[in-house]
Amino acid sequence: MANLAAQHASLQSEIESNVLNVLRSGGYILGDIVSSFEASIAELSGCAHAVGVGNGTDALLLALMAAGVGPGDEVITCPFTFVATVETVVLLGAKPVFVDIDPISYTMDPQLLEPAITEKTKVILPIHLFGQISNMVDINRIATKYSLVTIGDAAQAIAATQNGNKLGTTADISTLSFYPTKNLGAAGDGGMVITNIDSYAEKIKLLRFHGSKGTYDYREVGVCSRLDAIQAAVLSAKVKMLPTWTEKRRSNAESYLAELSDIDTIRLPATLPGNYHTYHQFTISVMNGQRDALKDHLMQHGIMSGIFYPVALHLAPAYADIVSGREGQFPYSEAACAEVLSIPVHPDLHAGDCSIVADKIREFWS
Repeated sequence: MANLAAQHASLQSEIESNVLNVLRSGGYILGDIVSSFEASIAELSGCAHAVGVGNGTDALLLALMAAGVGPGDEVITCPFTFVATVETVVLLGAKPVFVDIDPISYTMDPQLLEPAITEKTKVILPIHLFGQISNMVDINRIATKYSLVTIGDAAQAIAATQNGNKLGTTADISTLSFYPTKNLGAAGDGGMVITNIDSYAEKIKLLRFHGSKGTYDYREVGVCSRLDAIQAAVLSAKVKMLPTWTEKRRSNAESYLAELSDIDTIRLPATLPGNYHTYHQFTISVMNGQRDALKDHLMQHGIMSGIFYPVALHLAPAYADIVSGREGQFPYSEAACAEVLSIPVHPDLHAGDCSIVADKIREFWS
């Protein structure tokens, strides 16, 4: 599903030189290399501010904190997501309120938002799943109507655009993850919060450093979550390759779309109108209860695949009581958990690899 060694090898000299420079400098926390990388992500994302933090989960936590989310508040999101989207809400004492996904794009269905809004709602938190931005035109229209903050969970959608608008302009705040297998991955953990709103950026900078404006000058109750200089050094070498890697992912996706289009027992991923999809994952839906069997078939032929995600979070034991979860409550999310299968789409695939994967999928159905 990823080839991190090959990715490193292609940039080995620059990455290792950058890291060695940091080690020799003695400046391991924040510093110029982090500031420079933050600036490059802000430019890439079309926004004024990018604040490096410890990981993608902390990026969500800090974004929610900056938006003022706390006990008694409600945050609307979807149950078909990685757990970090929801656990950060709960850790702040707020309540996740779920709406179902659009079954075609797997992203938040804006038509379900208004009935879910109450006087306690503070944030709408869509997940830009698998590499494409949720329908932010409709989500932002509703958020504006009800004076709500929008936070885009963009852990899987760096460099994505919508209607020509860059990611950093599509929500009040967006969050990124640099987990090693992401489209732009560190050699460890890393994350970032991006925004065009000055007050949010300043608050996140404060919160990431124990709520401090300087040495022992505590203005807020904060956390310790800073992007370290060594990870910024690795990412600074890689970010220049992101456009090339993204186009390679898109090319691999186009190969799959062409080669698998006539198999009526799977549904191929769809791109929402106006979206530039960056294909963090190429995720098919496998019909007739055959998903796990197809996954086993691919593994038998040396092809890895992934299930993102096997459990809708309203049914997960940690959250079921909090949200009064029950089976059948969010049918499209539950169906996705039973059907989705992600196949390799990363930029380090060799020529012909997509055809091999497609042939083995076709072989299963024959």
